[in-house]
Amino acid sequence: MFGAVSIASFWTFGFGIILGAAALVTGALAVWHSDVADHESTSFEALLGMLAGVFGLAAGLIFLISAWPNL
Repeated sequence: MFGAVSIASFWTFGFGIILGAAALVTGALAVWHSDVADHESTSFEALLGMLAGVFGLAAGLIFLISAWPNL
């Protein structure tokens, strides 16, 4: 959920970056949790959330860097 929201809110100054980082942290915790590691579909969903978090984090950083000189 954090990853999807971080992609949707990348244009808000810093909020998409924070949500992308939260997606990475919660996805990493979910992947290495013993119960989730046993279920392939749940582990795959956690990896997709981490991937969405990376995209949201990157989009937020690119937007922030490009908009910074115009503030």
